[in-house]
Amino acid sequence: MQEHDPETWLRNNPEVKTAITAICDLNGMMRGKRIPIDQIDKVLGGGVRMPLSAIGVDVWGEDIEGSDLVFHTGDADGLCDYTGRGILPMSWANHPTVMVPMWLSWEGGAPFLGDPRRALELVTNRYKALGLTPVVATELEFYLVDPDTDRPEPPKSPVSGKQLDSDDVYSIDELQHFDDFLSDVFDACREQGIPADSVISENGAGQFEINMMHVADPLRAADDAVLFKRTVRGIARKHGMAATFMAKPYGNLSGNGFHVHFSLIDSEGRNVFDDGTDAGTDVLRHAVAGLLQTMAENTLTFAPHENSYRRLAPGAHAPSAIAWGYENRTVAVRVPGGNPSARRIEHRVAGADANPYLVLTSILGGALLGIENQWEPVAPVKGNAYNQDLPRLPLDWASAIEAYRLGPNVRKIYDPQLQRMLIDCKKQELSVFKRHVTDFEFHTYLETV
Repeated sequence: MQEHDPETWLRNNPEVKTAITAICDLNGMMRGKRIPIDQIDKVLGGGVRMPLSAIGVDVWGEDIEGSDLVFHTGDADGLCDYTGRGILPMSWANHPTVMVPMWLSWEGGAPFLGDPRRALELVTNRYKALGLTPVVATELEFYLVDPDTDRPEPPKSPVSGKQLDSDDVYSIDELQHFDDFLSDVFDACREQGIPADSVISENGAGQFEINMMHVADPLRAADDAVLFKRTVRGIARKHGMAATFMAKPYGNLSGNGFHVHFSLIDSEGRNVFDDGTDAGTDVLRHAVAGLLQTMAENTLTFAPHENSYRRLAPGAHAPSAIAWGYENRTVAVRVPGGNPSARRIEHRVAGADANPYLVLTSILGGALLGIENQWEPVAPVKGNAYNQDLPRLPLDWASAIEAYRLGPNVRKIYDPQLQRMLIDCKKQELSVFKRHVTDFEFHTYLETV
C-alpha cells in the first residue's frame, strides 16, 4: 500500500526520474504536466499551477465556448494541491515514472468547487457532520480489444492465438488465457494501493470485471476507480492490446457497468443499515428513497456520453427503470442478500465511462437527501423489472442534460459552479455529435428515401 512518506519512497527508488502531476476533469480524464523528479518538492508544496478551465474542457480537450473560466477571467490559473494519495508508480511506462494526484484550488487557496473531487468531499463532509461514514466498494467492467482495428474487435488469446468469439461468462479458461495481463494489473494495483479484490470473465468476448474491496473513505474509493481505469489501459498497451471502458462498445453484446456498493457506519462502527433482518433499517429505506427520487435528474452523471444510452436499453443487463428490490439484478437499486451485518445498497445505473467522483457524489448525495428528509420508497419490485410499467430513466443524452439542468435536487447536492460547468460541457459535446452523420445512416438512407 502507498501509505508512506513520498520523499522516503523516492529516496528508496532513485531510478525514478519523472513525475506526472494530474487532476481529474469532468469527463473523468486525467490532465496535467510532466515534471522532472527533482522538482517534487514544488509539486507536493502546491507550487504547480494549471488553468482552472482545464478541468471543464470537453471530451476532446477543447475549451467550452462562452465559459466564464476562459476569456471572461483571462483563463486564470488555479493551484494544484497534493491530495495526499501518495507517489504512484506507473509500471507500464517506458521509463521509471510516477503519478502524483492533485486537485484544484483558487489562487487564494480556497477549494475550487468545479473540481469533481471537491464535490465528493462536500458530500462526504455532510455525512461526517451526522456522525456517519460511507463504506464504499466499486465494480468496474471493461473489454480488451484488438488495438489494430478501427472498430472494436475481441483480442486474440495469448495462449491459442485465436480471436475470442463467444460470450463465455465466468470462464476460468479465459481468465487463464489472460493470466499474464491480469497478474500485471493486480501487481500494479498493489503498488498503487488500489484494493483490487476479485476478477471474473464477464458476458462479452474479452470482457472482464474487477471488484474493489470496501473502504471507509469515499474519496479514496473514487481515487481507486480513476487510477484503476488508467492502470488497466496502460497494462493492456504493454501486452499489445487495448482496453476500453466505453459503455457500449458492441451493439449486440453486454455493456460495461460501474456498480457501486455502499453501507453507512456510525461513530461506533455499527452498520446503520443492519437491524438483524433481511429488510434492513428505516435508514436503509430512506436512503433507497433518496436514490430513486434523485435518479432521473442525476442520470447525466451516470451516463455522461452519447454512447452511454445504448447500454441503458431495456433487457440489456443494465437498468432502465427507476426501481429497487431485494436480491434483484433487473432493478436500478438492489439490496443484496447475505448476512445482515453486511447489509448494503448496490447502485447499478452508472456505466464504466462515467466519472467516479461524480457517480459517488450523486449516489451518496441522493441517499443523504433521503435520510435527512426521511423519504419513504415505493414498494420493492419483484420479478423482472424490464417488463413492468415503471418510471424510466431519461431515454437519451439530451433529455438527461435537461433533467440535470432543471433538477431541484441537483442543486442540493452539487455546487452551482460544477452544475453549470457540466451542463455547458455536455451541451457542447452533444452539438458536435449532432453535426456528424454515421455510416449506418448513409447505408440506410442515401439512395432509399
